[in-house]
Amino acid sequence: MRLYIAEKPSLGRAIAAALPGPQRRGNGLIRCGDEAVVSWCVGHLLEPAEPGHYEPRWLRWRMEDLPIFPRQWEVTPKPKTEPQLRILGQLLREASEVVHAGDPDREGQLLVDEVLRFFKVTCPVRRVFINDLNGEAVTKALANLHDNREYRRLSYSALARQRADWLYGMNLSRACTLRYRQDGERGVYSVGRVQTPVLGLVVQRDDQIRDFQPKPFFIPEAEIHPFEQSDQSFKARWIPDERYQAALDEDNRLLEREVAEQICNDVRGQSGTVVESRFRDRQEAPALPLSLSVLQIEAARHFHLSAQQTLDAAQNLYEKHRLITYPRSDCRYLPEGHFAQRLGVLQAIRHNLPSLMPAVDGADPDRRSDAWNDRKVDAHHAIIPSLRQLPAAKLSTAEQQVYELVCRFYLMQFYPPAIHREGKLVCRFGQHRFRATETGIVDAGWKKLELRSRAAPEQEKPPLPRLMEESRVQCRDTTILERTTQPPLPFTDATLLSAMTGIARFVKDTDLRKTLRETDGLGTEATRAAIIETLFRREYLIKEGRYIHATEKGQSLIHRLPDTVVRPDMTAVWESTLETIRFGSGDPREFIARLQQQIINLLGSLGVDFNTAAPAQKASARSPHCPQCRAPMRQREGRYGPFWACTRFPECRVTRPIDQAGEATTDGTSEPPIPCPKCHAPLKRLQGKRGWFWGCSNYPSCRLTLSDLNGRPDVTPLK
Repeated sequence: MRLYIAEKPSLGRAIAAALPGPQRRGNGLIRCGDEAVVSWCVGHLLEPAEPGHYEPRWLRWRMEDLPIFPRQWEVTPKPKTEPQLRILGQLLREASEVVHAGDPDREGQLLVDEVLRFFKVTCPVRRVFINDLNGEAVTKALANLHDNREYRRLSYSALARQRADWLYGMNLSRACTLRYRQDGERGVYSVGRVQTPVLGLVVQRDDQIRDFQPKPFFIPEAEIHPFEQSDQSFKARWIPDERYQAALDEDNRLLEREVAEQICNDVRGQSGTVVESRFRDRQEAPALPLSLSVLQIEAARHFHLSAQQTLDAAQNLYEKHRLITYPRSDCRYLPEGHFAQRLGVLQAIRHNLPSLMPAVDGADPDRRSDAWNDRKVDAHHAIIPSLRQLPAAKLSTAEQQVYELVCRFYLMQFYPPAIHREGKLVCRFGQHRFRATETGIVDAGWKKLELRSRAAPEQEKPPLPRLMEESRVQCRDTTILERTTQPPLPFTDATLLSAMTGIARFVKDTDLRKTLRETDGLGTEATRAAIIETLFRREYLIKEGRYIHATEKGQSLIHRLPDTVVRPDMTAVWESTLETIRFGSGDPREFIARLQQQIINLLGSLGVDFNTAAPAQKASARSPHCPQCRAPMRQREGRYGPFWACTRFPECRVTRPIDQAGEATTDGTSEPPIPCPKCHAPLKRLQGKRGWFWGCSNYPSCRLTLSDLNGRPDVTPLK
């Protein structure tokens, strides 16, 4: 018997519809003919065991039991879905071959793999990737099976992420909650690798708004007349320069009115010269089809839908109505083979959304945008309409709105580029330069399909006279425009999602910023909505109208946590490492070992006293690292007395003796490791081209270096 295991029932039904033979539905399964059975998971059927599963004393939250590091990882069935897990277990015992049909991403790979491991499956396992629930697409995918072993690294990457999030959240949440209880506060203060930096963004924005002090600033503006075309006057604004640096703020705004008046007096009535002239028509290619994050941002901007509402609507359009392709995609490109389906998709849009019939009629099916590119499609492709024809009247309001967005962005691919008119003149009057610009749309092209095109058109700047460089001009008059600096706006659903996807701009470190640009940012396409909803549910965030603010509880948590927990830098390091695991160059065991040491350092900064910890339970803050895997070591009692043993036993069985003082460190001395002043990780003494120096063991997350002073780090510059 060949058993197909889908990630969810809707995919299971689509697979069964594409298989030959009569269908016989059963409890949690569909039999197709005599040789095939289709069943499914319902999301994750298994979850990492709770701390109390490993040690009874871990049921209670106590500082002396931290950190919590399981010796041997275990998973337990989720109570709500345990009946479906039992059905899969029975089917797996009967199967001669399994087809893994999890979603085509990291979590989809793990979701089915963990079930196969739980039941110790030994029969051959194949892998199928399905992005589209339409019958033709499913049939084509089922004809292209792979060996599931080719994707084990993808599963290892997801498993490492799962265990790391468990360790990080479990230990830091308990430490923060217990610490705040000592201060008389109530409730649970949960901490997470992703949710806490997201909360940090909102708290930081609220702090900026609260502490903002409005300041007036001034813009000198000149009315300029060309000598040759005196009837075509135009206005230009002063360009700040270094000579007035003392009167400018960090955004180059002029803060002193006296300086503005002096500039106006200097140029009024004076003759000048055009020193820069540029006019062009710029083409703007159509916006690419949607990924989930862009869809959520657009839906929030135009329809004020939350991230979760958009995800729910998109999931219904995919699973229930089968009107769009797989929605949890981080890609905005399409397989080149999909171009052949364009006429069917256009016809489906025409049938399903009568309001877009004129747009469909105006599309050119022979026009091909840059969206179709096999090299830029990985596990998923962009979200586009399917071939199915179903009147949109059967959809909810949110579903109609989301479906219309998906259709509009698909139709844009068959429209010509938008053509913008751009012009710039820079005029010099003595030592002062003034700039004038013009903007406008010559041909809207694909922009006709943008929703904002329904509103009043944006105010265009009037055309400038077509002056060449060296043309003579005169400043007839001047004015001073007075403005007031404005605080940043609070986050909305759209801007918070945009910040999560573009989190790199909040990171100062160049290398980490590059890593975050190359990855998904904070969270993934599938988890961002849930992360934001979790922050609301745990009373960290509150919404006032459209705007999102941090509660007093959220403010309190962020202001007390170390910067390394609040900043998004850690996500960049994690994602970079998880990618190396995915492609085979990284070791998940090393990743977990480094994280355990980092957790120990963070717990120390939160006030956990490791000297009171039971040595058989955890590593001491003065313990050495394992020389083989770099995990912390703990003191154990053996036949011949105490010794150091790796905390990763039995995976790692390295031991080392304890010196006469009963202490040891990574370099074999009797002194405890010196913590990094910035992130509290142990410092390491290193030799470079210019001699010895000290660097943080948490590199590249922490890049602090210190000079060597007689074998000790020189912390004088930090005082």
